[in-house]
Amino acid sequence: QVQLVESGGGLVQAGGSLRLSCVASGSIFSIDTMGWYRQAPGKQRELVATITTGRSTTYADSVKGRFTLSRDNAKNTVSLQMNSLKPEDTAVYYCNARLMTYDRRWNNYWGQGTQVTVSS
Repeated sequence: QVQLVESGGGLVQAGGSLRLSCVASGSIFSIDTMGWYRQAPGKQRELVATITTGRSTTYADSVKGRFTLSRDNAKNTVSLQMNSLKPEDTAVYYCNARLMTYDRRWNNYWGQGTQVTVSS
């Protein structure tokens, strides 16, 4: 079994900062891409940022310059530093990892989600 456990969500005023963290554990042989997605009420889940094993990053245009994604391969963790938060960043944020388990199968895994609320 594989688990992705998120932490760090909460309520913050516009212009403030939050840091989200996610740790992957379980029957993990290798992890490829890790990242964060978000889903606001009434909207589809969208990509926020992803990072490869080699630390190549991709960001949604809406968060470029404000959010920074980092990764610790040795600890199977990924962190999202969110600065200059805006009310439109309010959403449930989901950690995602594409990884190979011990049976040598690749699959996509999701965390349970953490709420981020930005007040105006």
